[in-house]
Amino acid sequence: MPRQKSILSFFQKPSLPSQSSDAGERTDGPQAPLFSAKQHNQNVSQPAIHGLVDSSIEIRGTDTPPEKVPRQILPVNIKENEEAKVASLFSSIMHKFVKVDDREKPNGRNQVHSANVCSTSVTFTIPKELPQQGMDTLYSEKDNGFSSSGMVDQTSVLNIESVNDVPGPHTPGMRPLVPRLKRILEDVPKFEDKNGCSFLNSSKRVKPLKDSASLIKNHEEISNSTSKFEWLDPAQIRDANGRRPNDPLYDKKTLYLPPDALKKMSASQKQYWTVKSQYMDVLLFFKVGKFYELYELDAEIGHKELDWKMTFSGVGKCRQVGISESGIDDAVEKLVARGYKVGRVEQLETSDQAKSRGANSVIQRKLVQVVTPSTTTDHNMGPDAVHLLAIKEGNYGVDDGATAYGFAFVDCAALRVWVGSINDDASHAALGALLMQISPKEVIYENRELSRGAQKELRKYSLIGSTTLQLSPVLPGTDFVDASEVKNLIQSKDYFKWSSNPWNHALDSIMHQDISLCALGGLIGHLSRLMFDDVLRNADILPYQVYKGCLRMDGQTLVNLEIFSNSADGGSSGTLFNYLDNCVTSSGKRLLRNWICHPLKHVEGINNRLDVIENLMARSEIMLIIAQYLRKLPDLERMLGRVKVSFQASGSLALPLISKKLLKQRVKVFGSLVKGLRNGMDLLLLLLKEEQLISSLSKNFKLPELLGSNGLEKFLVQFEAAVDSEFPNYQNRDVTDSEAGMLSVLIELFIEKAAQWVEVIHAINCIDVLRSFAVTASMSCGAMCRPVILPDSKAISFCEGEGGPVLKIKGLWHPFALGENGLPVPNDVFLGEDSDSQHPRTVLLTGPNMGGKSTLLRATCLAVILAQLGCFIPGEKCVLSLADIIFTRLGATDRIMTGESKL
Repeated sequence: MPRQKSILSFFQKPSLPSQSSDAGERTDGPQAPLFSAKQHNQNVSQPAIHGLVDSSIEIRGTDTPPEKVPRQILPVNIKENEEAKVASLFSSIMHKFVKVDDREKPNGRNQVHSANVCSTSVTFTIPKELPQQGMDTLYSEKDNGFSSSGMVDQTSVLNIESVNDVPGPHTPGMRPLVPRLKRILEDVPKFEDKNGCSFLNSSKRVKPLKDSASLIKNHEEISNSTSKFEWLDPAQIRDANGRRPNDPLYDKKTLYLPPDALKKMSASQKQYWTVKSQYMDVLLFFKVGKFYELYELDAEIGHKELDWKMTFSGVGKCRQVGISESGIDDAVEKLVARGYKVGRVEQLETSDQAKSRGANSVIQRKLVQVVTPSTTTDHNMGPDAVHLLAIKEGNYGVDDGATAYGFAFVDCAALRVWVGSINDDASHAALGALLMQISPKEVIYENRELSRGAQKELRKYSLIGSTTLQLSPVLPGTDFVDASEVKNLIQSKDYFKWSSNPWNHALDSIMHQDISLCALGGLIGHLSRLMFDDVLRNADILPYQVYKGCLRMDGQTLVNLEIFSNSADGGSSGTLFNYLDNCVTSSGKRLLRNWICHPLKHVEGINNRLDVIENLMARSEIMLIIAQYLRKLPDLERMLGRVKVSFQASGSLALPLISKKLLKQRVKVFGSLVKGLRNGMDLLLLLLKEEQLISSLSKNFKLPELLGSNGLEKFLVQFEAAVDSEFPNYQNRDVTDSEAGMLSVLIELFIEKAAQWVEVIHAINCIDVLRSFAVTASMSCGAMCRPVILPDSKAISFCEGEGGPVLKIKGLWHPFALGENGLPVPNDVFLGEDSDSQHPRTVLLTGPNMGGKSTLLRATCLAVILAQLGCFIPGEKCVLSLADIIFTRLGATDRIMTGESKL
């Protein structure tokens, strides 16, 4: 028996001739004939289908957009004696061109006035490529479930209706492909009437679909659950103060819960919505047994981002998605990587413990911590620093037309907070420099207190680079409080209690202390809301200077010179950072970025770095040994931060259901830190034997006492022995209660020398960066030379006849604008007076487009930056005076790496 060729045959029974009905004729306007001018009608009888269906049902195959004008289709030549022939190729795909529509229309096409019979209106298209002889089976009752009341005129045509005011459906190329079975499952509810009569009842081929009744029921419930909570409806939603979203003071972080709704909720519902109403901007995982669940709006995000199946259950029978305990960490990591804030409401007890308090007792739960893209401390976060910035604008003690900004930012992984202030003008150059230097993931500011120009600058720099900058305005007066209130808050909460420096000493060198404290208050308020109080208590607080003591480069200069991101795709290829980055450790890469942002302005410091580079280049075997030791090191800086934050962090360990997991992570981090410091200590002890090298290295950083009775070496040996004896398998060890006490004692003793460990880690980072400079100079494909920095006394005076600043570079070439034929053409640059001759201090460079003007200008600026970083520069000879500032003209956006000139 031939296989069924049409999906409609699955749903239809053979009809009797008496049940057919003649098709009506179009009355909505003349229809041009497609193949014949004689025939304008088509008379196709309609099969009778047993069972009642809704009048809006449409059975669709593969939808295609409607045509603007009727399309011509091959003439249909059907003979009675050809109905028994073998089905053609077209009959197997005929269902893709069938549209069944029983909706009543005023013009009355194919109307059937019967209460017990379902009628269908069939319109389909026939490809021209198909053979005409294949049309004999088009209306075959046997193969396709259609019956004919008589002969169909051989010259009849099939028309496609043109509906201009209705948008066409998506084609498969415009939407994801959906399997046929899934489409049938989704459409099953549409074919059933109130009496349970269904097309599916007439076919044994789809009998398994009856077993999916529960799936269909869930699908119906989910689709109708949008109105489960009226106060979540966008037309009715309000914040905690009852404000609508169109109100300027609307707080999108909160939600208004009607008192009547709370009364009707169960105890677990109240637990969830009480927390959720204060964290509407956070995806909230709610712990239920051994699962973490997302509800309502959060469930939609979980379904969209992680493709989790949405069901209609959970707390209060609402939309929910969930995952087991074993997969929660990966789920949180994925959601945070996609820019979401994620929190966990953990159980404080088991169900048995809750029942022991009473039969009607509810399991106690608590919001533990909220993780955001700007506060993540995950070990897979990459080498780049992750900063959260709070900024406050003010006009305290500045000149007319100028603006002062106070700021504070935090690196939660490294456990450090910086605070400072800047003076800026209408160009917002200093604000741009701050944003480019620290590259924050998120910026917090007062919505109505920050000027439009500053907000425009934030949006401008949010589009630069490959990372996304999230702007988070807050309502005035919420987190950014007065300086006096911030001081009282710090003292009452014991924030920065374990900082290596007193928190008020960090403000001594800041010009505008009041607005800096306001910014710090905004940062503290944000972190406290996210449950990062342990970070605030244990973090080191330090002052931050944007320009002081370094070569000044504003934000636009850093962009135009492509210091950190290129102008093509925002990536790091073709940038100065990428050119210099041969660092091995992650913390070394972060220090390199900080050095590039702050080139030195004192000759001694520059020469100290150059001496180390020369010594390393002369001892290539030492560079190889250093690299071998550095490759064994984990991210010591972040590990030390995680160990410090675990000290005095008893809140998380008070949760019995997650304390074991936290202790297991804590043992792993502490053991890895001790073993990593052992490798770093071995490197330092090895370099101590190289007297000449360690002599030059020690001028670039401060080393604590390593050897002797009070040396760190002896101290570290004791911790190694303790880890080996107490936690031999520290990488994957379940900690008992007795071992947890031992671990706390070890961490407390280790933290006592936290300042010395910070110095050791900083020394290792400096060695990594200086080695990177040496590798860049030794592996260069062109000439490299050590710059000669003139003493300040020879470049102070600008009076005529007494000399002045000098910039003399011979054979200068752009360090990373390499063409197909190798190095670009070298150039000589002579500015200012030297011992040999006198040259002008200013040069006006002219030439044709694509003649190399911008390349030479950029190469000159980069050479000055490299020289004051303490690097070798690309050229044969270089003598220069210290530069104070580098300007670049607005719009200098050449794409050197792609060979494109000014845009």
